[in-house]
This record gives sequence, structure tokens and C-alpha cells, in this order.
Amino acid sequence: MKIVLTGRQIDVTPALNDYVHSKFDRLCRHSDDVLDVQVVLEVEKLDHKAEATVHLRGKVVHADAEGVDMYAAIDLLADKLDRQVLKHKERSTDHHRAEALKAPAF
Repeated sequence: MKIVLTGRQIDVTPALNDYVHSKFDRLCRHSDDVLDVQVVLEVEKLDHKAEATVHLRGKVVHADAEGVDMYAAIDLLADKLDRQVLKHKERSTDHHRAEALKAPAF
């Protein structure tokens, strides 16, 4: 998985970069369909915003979050994306296959 990190009105420090990578590694553990992630960190006056676009196989997922500091915004963003990726994974699995295997053969 490739993570592209961009900062608007903020310098992306190595600490922020490592934090984003550690939070978004969770997405890879939950789904093998994650191709790449584009993360934008932004500061407007006192608002810290984080938004991300995740490219999955067959779908693009987008989320944004605001927090009191940048780390809180990244945490909220990672949680939102994690829920969306798990929902996509659940929808893409074939739930009826197990029933077909249990059916008696005639």
C-alpha cells in the first residue's frame, strides 16, 4: 500500500508521517483490497483537518475529520476509514457460498 501525504498550511514532520503510517497500516490488516491512500492534512486558523481518499479494488472511499489537534483529527479519520473499509469487505464477500456447500448433493 502506498500512502501519499500532503500538508496544506502545515509542514509534515517525520513524527506526523510516522503517525499517519502507523494508523493507516490498520487498513491493510483489515483488507487486502487497499491499493493506495492519499492523505491531506490542513490547518485553518484553529481548525485541524485531515482528509483521505482510499482506492480499493472496485471502489473509492473518502472521509474527512476535524480535531482539536492534528493527532486527534488523524485518529478520527483512521476510525472512519476503517469502518468504511470493513463495510466494503463485508459486502464484497460471498455470504451464500457456505450455504451452497452445506446443501445436500442429489
